[in-house]
Amino acid sequence: MFAYVARQPIVDNEKNVFAYELLFRDSEQNCFPEIPADEATSKILTGNHLSLGIDEVSCNKKAFINFHQDTLQYRFPTSLDANGVVIEIVETVKVTRELYAACKHIANLGYHLALDDYDFAPKWDPFLSIVRYVKIDVQEHSVEDVTQQLDKLKAAKVILVAEKVETHEEFEAYKSLGFDYFQGYFLAKPEIVRNKQLGASKLSLLELVAVSSSADFDYDKVNNVLQRDVGLSFMLLRFINNPLFNKRNKITSLRHALTYMGEIEVKKFIALLALANLSEGKPIELMHMSLVRAKFCELMSLFLKEKENPPTGFLTGLFSLLDSILDQSMPILVEKVPLADNVKAALIGNENLLRECVDIARAFEVGNWPTVERFSQRHEIDKDLLHSFYNESIKWGHAMKQSALGA
Repeated sequence: MFAYVARQPIVDNEKNVFAYELLFRDSEQNCFPEIPADEATSKILTGNHLSLGIDEVSCNKKAFINFHQDTLQYRFPTSLDANGVVIEIVETVKVTRELYAACKHIANLGYHLALDDYDFAPKWDPFLSIVRYVKIDVQEHSVEDVTQQLDKLKAAKVILVAEKVETHEEFEAYKSLGFDYFQGYFLAKPEIVRNKQLGASKLSLLELVAVSSSADFDYDKVNNVLQRDVGLSFMLLRFINNPLFNKRNKITSLRHALTYMGEIEVKKFIALLALANLSEGKPIELMHMSLVRAKFCELMSLFLKEKENPPTGFLTGLFSLLDSILDQSMPILVEKVPLADNVKAALIGNENLLRECVDIARAFEVGNWPTVERFSQRHEIDKDLLHSFYNESIKWGHAMKQSALGA
């Protein structure tokens, strides 16, 4: 039995993360448990199968969790912290008096409920008075259909969440309709701006990328960049002194860091420093996703015996969303960023081992368990190990995000 956990961010109209939807799976074959769904949910949430706590997976944000018929009627959600979770009523439940009574009881205890994949059917009307959130799949319903339902939903005073938002255009369309939150892969897609130029400050940051991706370490070049911007030096030291991995020795300078940590570790921190500053003005979650991917791809590439210096797996994951961060196409960007050839190839989608690592990271992000299963079989990696790598990456990414942004 394997504990499959994925999470998808739910963002506000400023693209800041409000919550994560947690996806639980106990099946290697497809996206739904082979054992009864309620048994799977119960086992996972009681902690028997979940190696990370809900707070750790959701990085202390609210966690939206799907519940099925029986677990709702047995009041199972009441074993969770009402302040930390939102109880989603999945669209496949059979609407009965017993179900409504159970949901009303849970709501009266202080839990926030959500209707998942709301399809405007009259059977859900009684629930509109007890749920706080209504989630609408924008791939299943047109803007026109949703618009016709807005008066009814606004009268119910529910909070509207657009699901499966895949493009920035869809995000803007539902934002203009008054939706409050948005869930989908649009956040990780670039808004391509033609002829957009990188400013001098960002070009100097790319000098740091060059150092991090070189087999040699050019101390003078890094020091020159840091001397031009005191803020960069300060942030580098904040990264390095994070207690998650440096509990004993307070690092006070670049030279000290090199002596204490070694070139490979310092290269990774310099790449992080560059990305954190390149990400300025973009949604924090893009930086967060990049950090999780960086650690995951590093763990995977080292396990699969990729060369460690320069840290190609780490750099591939870290820069895999650079097109979305800088709003330029990846093929154009990799010509400007001095990276190793195998990293460049992976970033533009050419098949190699590093590209596979990025693809598996994305599979975890969306809960694509069949892809994880195929990768596990192809490379003869135990699924438990894959999940432990991803869990470790979530914790590491959260710690680094707090170091970089205090967020």
